[in-house]
Amino acid sequence: MQVVVIFGSNSGDKHHTIEEAASLLSERIGAIVTKSSFYETEPWGFECSELFLNQVIIFESLLTPEDILQACLETEKQLGRTRSAGIRYASRTIDIDILFYGQQIINTTQLTVPHPRLELRNFVLTPLNEIMPDFIHPVLQKKISGLFTECPDKMTVKKL
Repeated sequence: MQVVVIFGSNSGDKHHTIEEAASLLSERIGAIVTKSSFYETEPWGFECSELFLNQVIIFESLLTPEDILQACLETEKQLGRTRSAGIRYASRTIDIDILFYGQQIINTTQLTVPHPRLELRNFVLTPLNEIMPDFIHPVLQKKISGLFTECPDKMTVKKL
């Protein structure tokens, strides 16, 4: 199954942390198929002076979505991510989110895939549009390229 994951970091050695996270996750869930470029992005949902670095990676995996989520959480923890109860958006060493699990729609207490509100976030759609513009969002039934064009988010996303 192709699993699409976004990595984000806005503290420490962001580039190195994302590369390390991708490597660790590849060991845990399966081979990397393709990677987007790195993008420097403004914080989304909170005020912060540190810009984020983001990258989307497609993996090939035989694991269940729940096992992939667990691998993402373990990787975040291994790389120093701490989660604060009640704080949704904050600076972080690493953030790993599952965007798509093939064309499957998953809605459990633990996991929602496709990732909710990705169509409203330029920092997600820009790297997605780079590597999979023709992929059809299984809920919205629109190509990534169309969602990218229609995205209301005008925050700066700079390809590095």
